[in-house]
Amino acid sequence: MTLEELGYNIEFENYRKDQNLDSFAVGRIISEHKGRYVVRTTEREYEGEIIGNLRFSSSKRSDFPAVGDWVAISEYDNDKVLIHKVYPRKTIIERQAIGKQDDKQIIATNIDSAFIVQAVDRDFNINRIERYLTISNNSNVKPIIILNKIDLVNENELTTLITTIQERIENVPIFAISNESRKGINELKETIENGKTYCLLGSSGVGKSTLLNNLLGKQLMRTSAISVGSSRGKHVTSHRELQVLENGGILIDNPGMREVGIADYTEGLETTFETILEFSNNCKFKDCTHTTEIECAVVAAIERGDINRSSYENYLKMEREKNHYESTIAERRKKDKDFGKMVKNYIKNKNQNKY
Repeated sequence: MTLEELGYNIEFENYRKDQNLDSFAVGRIISEHKGRYVVRTTEREYEGEIIGNLRFSSSKRSDFPAVGDWVAISEYDNDKVLIHKVYPRKTIIERQAIGKQDDKQIIATNIDSAFIVQAVDRDFNINRIERYLTISNNSNVKPIIILNKIDLVNENELTTLITTIQERIENVPIFAISNESRKGINELKETIENGKTYCLLGSSGVGKSTLLNNLLGKQLMRTSAISVGSSRGKHVTSHRELQVLENGGILIDNPGMREVGIADYTEGLETTFETILEFSNNCKFKDCTHTTEIECAVVAAIERGDINRSSYENYLKMEREKNHYESTIAERRKKDKDFGKMVKNYIKNKNQNKY
């Protein structure tokens, strides 16, 4: 296997040369679980450990390696390597960290396309699709919607679901598949390009791991049967993992996400809700919130039926989340700044009192 087949390109190679990293080997993080890494090279897989300097110079979680990262490594044991440096990331898929209003959680890096997997059973939720779409758009990652478990609905029901999505989401490919019957799997395979990296996004139980097994052509990722009582798949993926497909392409599976928190995703929201943005240009006030203002072009478009009301309400909810995240960040920075001034004044006064 070549580095190019793992997703390596000329930009990464130029960085390697510019940073004088020629003495180190190149590897890609294919698994990360509780600070333990697995690094893939052209020859094999290694356990990876970050060096002390990288560990202590890191000020936030995003400074540490993540699944999809390219890293400079050196071998120090038969099965182990030291991670010296993380290459710059061309794309980062992330969400607001659970339980931390001012932090983000990296889902995967250096992604070309995101497979947004949604089951067509009673868990179908187009609002959630728009959330994943916003995350993808904010990262400049091409989104592809995959409707799974189509064996549970008839043709008319499936057509209705697809039409519902297309009315709210334009210009995003939609693939309808069944992991049970394998219907649509080959068509999806044909879209996967050699050397490109794809990330599976979706809630628990939508069939991501089973889909990965079907695309791999072998039972690699552990899966679980659907619960008879709830008609929901049981979540089994516990950490992120990168797999290389036999026919080319790299796929990253992820644990199911119950919460998809929106951070500072202005660009992602504008791309996902492009229609709302276009109408907003005609609002009377530049700072219009598109709720109660007079001569709001967005509200007028909703009343005319030019904007889907459910999509509009989902947009407002995510906009509020984004604003709350940004205000939390600003508040924390102000506190840090005020604390720094206090410490500086304390030291200054203490030194003056000596004399």
